Amino acid sequence: MRPSPPAMSDAELAAAIAEGAGEILLGIRHRDLLTGPLVGDVGDALAQAWISTVLRRHRGRDAVLSEEAEDVGDRSRAERVWIIDPLDGTSEFAMGTSDWAVHVALTVDGTPTAAAVSLPAKNEVFRSDDVPATHGPLTGRLAVSRYGHSYHSAAVADRLGMDAIRIGSAGAKAMAVVRGDVDAYVHSGGQYEWDNCAPVGVALAAGLHCSRLDGRPIVYNNPQPYMPDFVICRTEIADAVLEAVATPW
Repeated sequence: MRPSPPAMSDAELAAAIAEGAGEILLGIRHRDLLTGPLVGDVGDALAQAWISTVLRRHRGRDAVLSEEAEDVGDRSRAERVWIIDPLDGTSEFAMGTSDWAVHVALTVDGTPTAAAVSLPAKNEVFRSDDVPATHGPLTGRLAVSRYGHSYHSAAVADRLGMDAIRIGSAGAKAMAVVRGDVDAYVHSGGQYEWDNCAPVGVALAAGLHCSRLDGRPIVYNNPQPYMPDFVICRTEIADAVLEAVATPW
């Protein structure tokens, strides 16, 4: 008889999956045996296969929403749903940079209750059950895409006098706020729930402000998992950030 897997809490499992998938992805980049788009395609596929197999064994009754798997069935009606991005920042991963991540989150009734984000190339794992509160002096810096500002992030930078710091993937940007390297991450260009669910779960656990740009709470596991906008920022500047994005002109 096959032994039962060891019991783990949801948060422990999220962290173990994020770390394990990161190790797989680092192995795929081993000695540049694969490069370019091919390494990204293989990374997406192998990380997805491993994560889905682990979840079936450890949480077989839970629903799953993943960037790299077909969204089938009545997932949006389930109470417990794992929202996964096996490789956030595929282009950064393929280019050989360190700004890519693995996102693993469990939502219960639309709220992330356990989450982990690993930054494997930086040897960092952020987990909602063991993340210190973000504190220290404000940096005056704002995380933006490696391509530069969006309309709303430019408004925040201008209104609050913040310097833009270009960072690759969504997870890397969000963890820069959690780490205290920047004060805010403002996104208005559209993402999907797997792009930000785990980062938001970790950020909330770190005591940061997370909301839609109009201040509404972020709700996950929607029938259409498109997420138009959100903000993750230090609570000290949350009101000023929301005012800036509400009246950017």
